[in-house]
Amino acid sequence: MSMAAGVGLWRYPDLLSRMHAATKPQVLGLFCFLLAVVVQLNQWVWLPVFALAWGLQLLTSPVSAHMVGRAAYRTKHLRQDILIKDELKDVVDRAIRNDAAKK
Repeated sequence: MSMAAGVGLWRYPDLLSRMHAATKPQVLGLFCFLLAVVVQLNQWVWLPVFALAWGLQLLTSPVSAHMVGRAAYRTKHLRQDILIKDELKDVVDRAIRNDAAKK
């Protein structure tokens, strides 16, 4: 899974695609690793601990990817030419106009 993420980071052209390649295999790879450790230990008492670790990773990985993507969008560190549809443009423009009107 880490190798697949590394290849995706190397091959994809922009930040949003690379972010996708880095987060998706991470969650599945950790699940496979933790499951293998539980099977190897042959003590099922560790299963809730590993399930908690995987659950926390499952919750935090999308949040961190969202925050990186949001920061990249707001600081213009993404390639606009390969975006198919920019659904955030109107929302961000409206927020900028509202902030300017308040000042």
